[in-house]
Amino acid sequence: MNKQIVLKDDTGEFTVSIFQPPGAFRTVLFAVGGGGNPCRHMPLLNMLAEQGCTVIAPHFERMTSRLVSATELAMRIRRLRLALDFAARAEQAIYAVGHSIGSAILIGLAGGQMWMHDGKKLDFEADKRIERMVVFTPAMDFFTVPGALDEVRTPIQAWAGLLDSITLPSQTVFLKNTLGSLVDARFIEGAGHFSFMNELPPNVVDTIEKREPFFAQLNLEVSKFLFS
Repeated sequence: MNKQIVLKDDTGEFTVSIFQPPGAFRTVLFAVGGGGNPCRHMPLLNMLAEQGCTVIAPHFERMTSRLVSATELAMRIRRLRLALDFAARAEQAIYAVGHSIGSAILIGLAGGQMWMHDGKKLDFEADKRIERMVVFTPAMDFFTVPGALDEVRTPIQAWAGLLDSITLPSQTVFLKNTLGSLVDARFIEGAGHFSFMNELPPNVVDTIEKREPFFAQLNLEVSKFLFS
């Protein structure tokens, strides 16, 4: 069910994990965070596949700086679109799930204007095929220019950890306050930035002690929001 393919753009080759169960009738695009390895979310990806989804999850090089460059961001956007165009079927509904910088990219694809730290807007084409999305610890600093989220019409479930010191919970508050009823915001006591990853980065100790029941409930809520 899980396979890896290699695609190519004008800057080189990249790997895409594809989960394609028999009889898949919908598609989920997964946008990984700065670490670049979507397989750290393997139970979530498997759950989505079990819900009848072709899951498309591009791999990326790890980001080494929290100050993301326009080139790096544009490359991730381009490759996500290439992977989606390659593996998605035209007749299937498309959903999206992302973590951290991946969440920001998905909001951009849904119509958000992404503004870089130098005050310049990143130009790329939105992808209005995405019907619903779930974002974990969304990085909203790209969207603080007035009107940057005006074109977003996609229902979003947004998760924030109240102990997140990387993408502060206030960023999810901003998303909720700006888009109102489009956003189902969830604020998790005791959760940090990496709590939403099944496989933690090296040398990271999660602040959530009972991870198994946490992920069981998380996966249930994600599935209900996307597909109910």
